[in-house]
Amino acid sequence: MTATIKASQGAPFSRILAVGGERGSRVVDNAEMCTIIESSDEWIQQRTGIVERRWASDDQTPLSMTVNASRKAIERSGVDPAQIDAVLISTVSHMQQFPSLSVSVASELGLQNPAATDLSAACAGFCYALGLADSMIRTGSAKHVLVAGVEVLSRQTDFTDRGTAFLFGDGAGAVVVGPSQTPGIGPVVWGSETDTADIIWTEDWNEALESGTKPVIHMEGNKVFKWATTFIAEKTAEALDLAGLKPEDLDVFIPHQANNRITDSMLRRMKLPESVVVSRDIQQMGNSSAASIPIAMEALLEAGDARSGDTALVIGFGAGLVYAGQVVVLP
Repeated sequence: MTATIKASQGAPFSRILAVGGERGSRVVDNAEMCTIIESSDEWIQQRTGIVERRWASDDQTPLSMTVNASRKAIERSGVDPAQIDAVLISTVSHMQQFPSLSVSVASELGLQNPAATDLSAACAGFCYALGLADSMIRTGSAKHVLVAGVEVLSRQTDFTDRGTAFLFGDGAGAVVVGPSQTPGIGPVVWGSETDTADIIWTEDWNEALESGTKPVIHMEGNKVFKWATTFIAEKTAEALDLAGLKPEDLDVFIPHQANNRITDSMLRRMKLPESVVVSRDIQQMGNSSAASIPIAMEALLEAGDARSGDTALVIGFGAGLVYAGQVVVLP
């Protein structure tokens, strides 16, 4: 006789209860950037839309920024920290391999023995973690999940590469995800294009250390641009379809803040109505990888450009190449 395993059952749905963010405190405008690389403000803005980027100060670390962003999200959610039973953090710039950043964050926040793990999905990482949090809550393996993305990419930037040096910013964004009686997080669309794994990459740590350097970011920008403006645009339509929505049902679009030209191209393919609010946080933030979507979400809500209860499409895409996105109700 084969024993029957009892399955756990959680809430019928989940939703984002609150969001919090922290940006690097150092503002680096294009004029300053052009003292580091040979370029111009006009060229950078035309190519990416970036006017300035935020870099971490010496006292800002992935841990400190994630803790500060998480505290904001927890306080805004009204959830007792003791009720948070899982922590998922996406990052590619936490240089200490173990203990995980999620464990250190949980310790700093005084959480009570939560499940805790880090994810490495680059710019898609926040949406990966959000998809996992939704599944955990609906299957009953967690009730409240802290999800965060954090990057300090200025410390992994090759400042001799004028094609990428101006792109990156530092920051952390966090959300608290909890149970809901109505759908607040749609089905996740995610995957990878593994035959293009070598177009965004960093050196192996051992190789870098042997040469007396540190791993820095390399990217074949033209290939990434083509992929994001074609394949990823198709995935946004898939995420809408799985959520049972049409473009005209959306209130807000928050793509990964990689490049304004990518966003513009995606908008043309998606045929979103002009009434949809589109995040352009890259103009002031730069590309902060896994942190970009929650940071942009907080900015839209704080500015009043988006409102609690709005329906938003979020999608991330980056090194791997990996992608993930879903429709959410804003907190």
